[in-house]
Amino acid sequence: MSRKDICQPLTIIPFPVGRVGKSLIPFMPSIVNPIRRGLGLFLLAFAVPMWFTVEAIAPQVVQAYTTRVDLSLDRLPSESYQSLLRRAEAMARAAAQRSFDKDILVTDVSIIVSVQNQGSIVPVMALEVTRPQWRAKPDPQRWATYFKMARNLLFLSTPPQISNSTNTNQPQPIQQPSQSLPAPENNQSVLAVPLPPPERR
Repeated sequence: MSRKDICQPLTIIPFPVGRVGKSLIPFMPSIVNPIRRGLGLFLLAFAVPMWFTVEAIAPQVVQAYTTRVDLSLDRLPSESYQSLLRRAEAMARAAAQRSFDKDILVTDVSIIVSVQNQGSIVPVMALEVTRPQWRAKPDPQRWATYFKMARNLLFLSTPPQISNSTNTNQPQPIQQPSQSLPAPENNQSVLAVPLPPPERR
């Protein structure tokens, strides 16, 4: 088959308009424009109030969210771990209050306080609280989670006490038992292991 055989020209079927149709063609724009205006007025008159009614009955849900804050704190020289925790709690309290005051859509606040000491950075506490909980009791100790291993990881645990006696460099003798074990008799082993009782069927 050739290309000419595949593509045949479209045939136009004549439509008899008649005398009345020919007389309406000049008036078509004047008929179409009022129809368009009437449709636009219909949509404004019924669709827009319907949309307002739906929004009034079932408004869209407000998108609330959680604020996450990471705080860092440097340990001061000769500062104890307890005073370090008090400073961390004060920082967490200020950050939580600031987060709730800054944005009214915030429902939850999650704060992690990390401490830096001797080159190591360790999280010491996490504060997770909702707005109603914070409004009822704005106490960071109530809502905080303290990490147990933070003190050790920050090298703030108490060092082991070393005695200053004169014998610290000398090795200590090993205590020998005062009683000697009996020698095995007739190829018996020294360790006696009790056998479990036989199972009954």
